[in-house]
Amino acid sequence: MKLRLDKYLADMGIGTRTEVKKAITKGQVRVNEETVKRPEIKIDTEKDHVFYQGQMVAYAEYEYYMLNKPAGVVSATEDKNDSTVLDLIDEKQRKDLFPVGRLDKDTEGLLLITNDGALSHDLLSPAKHVKKTYEAMIDGHVTDADAEAFRQGLDIGDDTLTRPAELEILSANEQSFIRVTITEGRFHQVKRMFQAVGKEVVYLKRISMGNLLLDETLKPGEYRELK
Repeated sequence: MKLRLDKYLADMGIGTRTEVKKAITKGQVRVNEETVKRPEIKIDTEKDHVFYQGQMVAYAEYEYYMLNKPAGVVSATEDKNDSTVLDLIDEKQRKDLFPVGRLDKDTEGLLLITNDGALSHDLLSPAKHVKKTYEAMIDGHVTDADAEAFRQGLDIGDDTLTRPAELEILSANEQSFIRVTITEGRFHQVKRMFQAVGKEVVYLKRISMGNLLLDETLKPGEYRELK
């Protein structure tokens, strides 16, 4: 892929396009063995080597990170009051990363961070019906009748019932441990589904999204890069 030198460096987070242009004209950028002072020259991302202040800047068109989101951070690119999931990715190269979908502030688990808009659309599009599986602790005794209600679809206050969901009861008592798989992404959906059957979610963790499974070795707040 070929693109302008200033865009190359700006994409990799060296600075804004204006800042990068100034650095180039000051002779702080080298392409291969030659110092370059023209921001508009074209770079072949597969063949050329670009150096900024003596350090090589490798180009990544797309980046993918699997994050085990901890409670207490928000699924956003920026927030005035709280830390965001992007604040946890300290090895990122690109400045245009975003979380694919949202997990509530108090929800833990699998979150994909990328700048691949096409992949994000495929995972989030309602027409794709991508499965999302959660584990949860429920305040209340979850029953087979609840599981049947999930299969039939629930009224959670929207215009339509939820799509059929699979509810697996792992243990049931005054508090129940469950696994639930949904194919939608409505606002607070899992919590609202349990409210519809008279129960409350007290802990929620996403463990898979499509074929992507949360790496069990990742502690909350940890991440690893995906290819």
